[in-house]
Amino acid sequence: MIDMHSHILPGIDDGARDIDETIDMLKEAKNAGFTTVVSTSHYYLGYYEVEEKERMEHINAIMHKLQEENIDLQICIGSEIYVNHNISNWLKEHKASSINGSKYVLFELPFQHKIQNLKDIIYSMLSNKYIPIIAHPERYEYVQKDPNLLIELIELGVLFQSNYGSIIGQYGKQAKKTVTKLIENNFIHFLGSDAHRHKSIYTKIPSAIEELSKIVLEDKIKELTTINPKLVLENKNIEIDTPQKIKKGLFGF
Repeated sequence: MIDMHSHILPGIDDGARDIDETIDMLKEAKNAGFTTVVSTSHYYLGYYEVEEKERMEHINAIMHKLQEENIDLQICIGSEIYVNHNISNWLKEHKASSINGSKYVLFELPFQHKIQNLKDIIYSMLSNKYIPIIAHPERYEYVQKDPNLLIELIELGVLFQSNYGSIIGQYGKQAKKTVTKLIENNFIHFLGSDAHRHKSIYTKIPSAIEELSKIVLEDKIKELTTINPKLVLENKNIEIDTPQKIKKGLFGF
């Protein structure tokens, strides 16, 4: 499996606090079945602005440490960028990073309110030959209220990454309910841990996979956990299934 979303770099954002915690997290990732972890440290203007060169230095040091301890695990660079109209410029200037130097870019949205110019930002990224991946849509309140909002974005060319933790209720009942519907109806294209600490989500990956097997078949699980992430790392195109509109019940979605 390939972890598409993690905060493993020490002291960069709100993730791992030091190199020891980083290594503990990566040992857990290995034990959970991951062969590759994409480091997607936050890039958030005014809060987290560590540029690519420094983050790459951290990754090289971590890889050296893993080799010393005979831990066979690959680390790739990326960013989780907080949505901003300057995303394409930050990538070109090597402030923020695409995933493994590919055309695929992970970014996140506000949790409580919709971005009015989101489509303009997406058009800008697409015109600059980047493919947008939006992180954990199931955690956004407006998506929980109407998950079909994502269909238009998928039709534009946006892909979506959900968190393993959402599948087992780590972010509450509503996120769990929403991610189930999104996965069932072909809205999600990748899964990621969004790990920030050791002894957290990596130790619960088997439980998440077990819950996932109740939602979709094994082929779909492999697609979300391994096949699509591998295509991203190789900078190849991804063929996606058409999302099916989610029906609204008596008490909402």
